[in-house]
Amino acid sequence: MRYRNRRRRSAAPKGQERWLITYADLITLLMIFFVIMFSVSRIDPDKYDSLSQDLHKTFHDPKGVLEQGKGITQQPGTRTENQQDQHDASKTGTAEQISSPMTERELQFRKQEQELQAFKSVIASYVQDNQLGDQISISDTEQGISIRLSDQFLFDLGKADIKEVSTPMLHKLASLFDQLDTTISIEGHTDDLQIQPGGVFKDNWELSAGRALSVLRYFIDQEHMDADKFQIAGYGETRPVAPNDSDSNRQKNRRVEMIVLRKIQQQ
Repeated sequence: MRYRNRRRRSAAPKGQERWLITYADLITLLMIFFVIMFSVSRIDPDKYDSLSQDLHKTFHDPKGVLEQGKGITQQPGTRTENQQDQHDASKTGTAEQISSPMTERELQFRKQEQELQAFKSVIASYVQDNQLGDQISISDTEQGISIRLSDQFLFDLGKADIKEVSTPMLHKLASLFDQLDTTISIEGHTDDLQIQPGGVFKDNWELSAGRALSVLRYFIDQEHMDADKFQIAGYGETRPVAPNDSDSNRQKNRRVEMIVLRKIQQQ
């Protein structure tokens, strides 16, 4: 009885010795590796080429050295041929989604941008051809295309009556505004110098608003444009583009800006 019990206690449960198979395979591989290292220490070109081909074939075998192995060269994160095919199919599907037709809003936004950029190009060419770069500047802002005209180009000092010399430029703008389906904002600005008492305008608010209104009146009365196409504002000295610390900077702040507003904003 004692002998039987001793045999039962010493018998290992089934399955606990399976690790020995993997361990033995690893030991075998290490032994093969050192044998190879010893054998190639004396290089025979013919044997070396043959050995290299055999090793390359062995270690690139997808079945691997061990049973049901993944192969030594297939590291985590690499793809089999089947996985690569699935990945390529996924990329193709993504590309199809990217190239899907644009929405109606996207088409409208693209059309608007094309019109605004064409408008900007025409005005920039006009300014350059007529050497008005020191009086008129054009920029593409978040709001839209801005045309900034100095007060010297449009008005006499302290007045809001449009000069005759500026009407060709305003006429050109009117012909282009008519082709745009959007709103034009006319904004008057001044420097920080106070209006002299006894004049037509009481302060910079009235002067800036009066100048914006004069430009609007030109488009409506002289060019017979639709008043619904415009909006105006007088900001006085509250939105300077330069510090009011010199005559040249104050000159930059005395201006009228006409902004061709973006009707549709990109989302």
